[in-house]
Amino acid sequence: MNIEFNKALKGIKIYEAGKPIELVVREYGIAPKDVVKLASNENPIGTNPAISKVIRSHADIAHLYPDDSMFELKAALAKKYQVEDTNIIIGAGSDQVLEFISRAVLDENASVLMSGVTFAMYEIYAKQMGAKVYKTMSHEHKFEEFMEAYNMYRPKVVYICTPNNPTGDATSKADVIRLIEAMGDDTLIVVDGAYMEYAAAKDEKYRIAPNDLLGYDNVIYLGTFSKAHGLGGMRVGYGIAQAPLIKELYKMRPPFNITTLSLRVAIEATKDETFVQESVALHQEQIKRYEAFAEENGIRYIDSYTNFITYLFDDPLNSSYISEELLKRGVIIRDLASYGMNAVRITVGTEAQNSTFFRHFSEIIA
Repeated sequence: MNIEFNKALKGIKIYEAGKPIELVVREYGIAPKDVVKLASNENPIGTNPAISKVIRSHADIAHLYPDDSMFELKAALAKKYQVEDTNIIIGAGSDQVLEFISRAVLDENASVLMSGVTFAMYEIYAKQMGAKVYKTMSHEHKFEEFMEAYNMYRPKVVYICTPNNPTGDATSKADVIRLIEAMGDDTLIVVDGAYMEYAAAKDEKYRIAPNDLLGYDNVIYLGTFSKAHGLGGMRVGYGIAQAPLIKELYKMRPPFNITTLSLRVAIEATKDETFVQESVALHQEQIKRYEAFAEENGIRYIDSYTNFITYLFDDPLNSSYISEELLKRGVIIRDLASYGMNAVRITVGTEAQNSTFFRHFSEIIA
C-alpha cells in the first residue's frame, strides 16, 4: 500500500473489545444459549422492560433523525443531577465525549496523565492527536504518584477513572477533590464515573455526583447508560461540566451523534431508578461469591467497586491460558495480559451464569 497515513497512528494499538457471543458460536460450535458472556461489563439482567416497549413503539420513526438538541434527555439529566442543560453534552457512549476532549485540547505539543492501568481509550485518543502519554507506577490513583508526575510533565489532560476500569478499585470523593485542587486550572481533569452507581452503593465516601465538581471550571464528569442502566448496545453517554467548557466541546460534536432509538430509550431510562437499584443489588449479592471463591482457593483479587471483579494470578496460573480454556467451554471473560497483568476481569453475572463460571474455572485451575 502506498498511502501515507498520519504518523501518529504508528504508535497506536487497536482497542480490543470483549469477545462477542457470535465468535464463540462460530469458532467452537457452541450453541448461543450455552454461551456465558462475562467479558464486557454489560448488565446481566438486560434492560428495564419498559425499554423494549419504547423501542417497539418508536420503530416506525427509525427513518427520522433524532432531536439534535436532545432537549428531553438533557432536561432529565439536569433534574437528576441538579445542574443546567447547558452543563451537559451527550455522546455515543461516554467514550465519544473522551474523543471530543482529545480533539479539542490536545496536539503534538501536549501530554496526558493517567494511572498505570486504566481505560485504554484515554491513551488511544491522546495518541491520535500526537500527544505524549504518561502513566503512574500503580493502577490506583495515588496522590503522591500523580502529583510527582503532574509537576514533572505538566499535562494538559489528567484522567481520573473512578471506579477504575479494568481493575475495579475506586478513589474516594475526598481524594479526587484533593487531586483537583492540587493541580493547575490550565489542566483539564476528566473524572470518569462510568461505574459510579456501584461504588456509591458500596460505600458513600466513593459517591461523586457531577455537581460536586461544577465548582471547578477545568473539570468534566463523565457518565453512561451502558452499565447499571443496561443500555450498552444503545451507546449513550454524557459529560457534565461548566457551560463554557461544554460549549467548546460542542464544536467537536457531529450532528445527530446518537440514534433516534438511543435517544428515546435513554430518556425512558432516566424515569425509573428502580431497575438500576435492582441491578446493583444483584451485583452486591453475587460478587460475594467471587470474593469467597478467591479466598477459599488462594487467589488474590482487587476489592471491586464496579460490576466486575479482577482476579490476579501467580505462577503457574496463566491468565491467557485460563481465558482460552474458558472460551472453549463457552465462557467469555477478559484477559488482562494486554495490560501487562497476569489477571482476568470477570463481569459479575446472574446466579446461574456465575455458577457456570465457577464450575468450569474450578476444573481449569485444578
